[in-house]
Amino acid sequence: MHQLKTRGERLHLGWLLKELVRDGLLTQADATSIAAKQRSADEAQLHPLDIIAARQCSHAQTSESLGIVVLCQWLATKVELEFVVLDPLKINVPVVTAEMSFAYAQRYGILCIQVHPTELVVATSEPFDLSWIESLEQTSKKTVRPVLAKPQEIKKYSLEFYSLAKSVFGAGSAKTGVQMADFEQLLEVGGLKNADAQDQHIVNIVDWLLQYAFEQRASDIHLEPRRDKGKARFRIDGILHLVYELPDNVMTAMVSRLKILGRMDLAEKRRPQDGRIKTVAPNGNEVELRLSTMPTAFGEKLVMRIFDPEVLLRNFTQLGLVDQDYIHWRAMTLRSHGIVLVTGPTGSGKTTTLYSTLKSLAEETVNVSTIEDPIEMVVDAFNQSQIQPAIDFNFAAGIRTLMRQDPDIIMVGEIRDRETAEMAVQAALTGHLVLSTLHTNDAPTAISRLLDLGIPAHLLKATVNGIMAQRLLRTLCVSCRVEVAPEQQAWQELVQSHQLPMPSKIYQPGGCLECRNTGYSGRQGVYEIMPLSKPLIKTIGANSDIQSLRATAVKIGMVPLRLAGAEKVIKGITSIEEVMRVTPEPES
Repeated sequence: MHQLKTRGERLHLGWLLKELVRDGLLTQADATSIAAKQRSADEAQLHPLDIIAARQCSHAQTSESLGIVVLCQWLATKVELEFVVLDPLKINVPVVTAEMSFAYAQRYGILCIQVHPTELVVATSEPFDLSWIESLEQTSKKTVRPVLAKPQEIKKYSLEFYSLAKSVFGAGSAKTGVQMADFEQLLEVGGLKNADAQDQHIVNIVDWLLQYAFEQRASDIHLEPRRDKGKARFRIDGILHLVYELPDNVMTAMVSRLKILGRMDLAEKRRPQDGRIKTVAPNGNEVELRLSTMPTAFGEKLVMRIFDPEVLLRNFTQLGLVDQDYIHWRAMTLRSHGIVLVTGPTGSGKTTTLYSTLKSLAEETVNVSTIEDPIEMVVDAFNQSQIQPAIDFNFAAGIRTLMRQDPDIIMVGEIRDRETAEMAVQAALTGHLVLSTLHTNDAPTAISRLLDLGIPAHLLKATVNGIMAQRLLRTLCVSCRVEVAPEQQAWQELVQSHQLPMPSKIYQPGGCLECRNTGYSGRQGVYEIMPLSKPLIKTIGANSDIQSLRATAVKIGMVPLRLAGAEKVIKGITSIEEVMRVTPEPES
């Protein structure tokens, strides 16, 4: 590396502009304009790279915008350092914050991001001010490898990580339990202002956990007690990620705070409990969190399911329900009466499909009523009720009551038993449209499940409009997906005996900054829709053979889940591996 600047000197705007012009990234006119601009006091505190990026100038030689990532990559190449984008999910906060004090990190604008047995990886935005390396190597007894990172990321995560570590340490060193006052149903994040120090530490940790979950698009938060410490994990795009390891007493205090917020019995730790919290996400949306506790060997485990309106109420294109799937689904749900079922395991998107469908059906001229366990999101367009097993208000009782409420459309959270199934059939027979869910692997199996529950075959023929099975597939990141030629064996395993020609190209996951090197970003539904047409109705009987039912359904046009996934592979939406992982293996 040639001597670009003096060791120990910090970057300044004038030098960066001169080098950008020299390297052909910035025109002289743009550089002069940026240098001449009068900056406010707040802007003056910004890092020079952020000042240049804020102007959004175009690359002098390409149409690419000179954003902060492009500028950092250019500088990293120039100073021969690796450029990294900080992924907080991959940083072990307790370990990295123990390597240096917050004051030391702030003084030099650095942040330790990885700790190895003989090496520390430290992020900096000042590649020429490396005077801190020698002293850090002496105190840590490890070699230090500096890497370049975005200035705002270093600043943001330094504040968050050290604040969190301080709160965890403060809460963990306390000898007494957490005593908290009552709270409003709408949780104001950071709202406990007059608490003692111990309470405030727990408030800070819980606030950070919720805000962090919203930022990372988590669908679930898991707080899991272990023998010596607890684990906090997020489910993102269907995959669990470890977020933080906490002392056992801190984990217990966090669960206690969340139980109070969720109006649960704090003293009861022997039996499972359910609760809910309403709070506000950073984007201003009110978000519902459903809480569930369960006693385990080392204490109470708490799982929070996050219900964001932007996720639960999507249009059908966003859900991936398009083309023939959409046509069949709309035909089944636009009928004035009958039963429409959505099947699949927990977390397969059934609730989102039903809410989005009800939202599209809920006009001023119809009465849409639901009976749920629990109400997962309050929607003004519906009349929603929640079952209360303690007072014998179950799904069957709820349907029986709704029948006297002049409904047009009834949504039943789940058909679990014979009584609920019989009431759903009765509602459909008396001229109502009933939407509900079942836990079965595919659409044809739902028929045998209803027969097992004791519903006569002739009533199924008269009431069931159709059944849809679904799964959620991770979608490939469009910024880094890699075009490849499909492997013959993998493709044949995917489509098996179905006559689907092998495509000339497919896409595989790559890995980039936008998808934190996973190759996937977001999820989309894959569907198996089985309308009950006349040929299918003929195959339904008291001793129906599920294999012949499935064969008939495929023959008249039903696309099995795995084959529907293969079509999304051809379109470049997902990968073969993801379809094989998520969809059930076809029955022989």
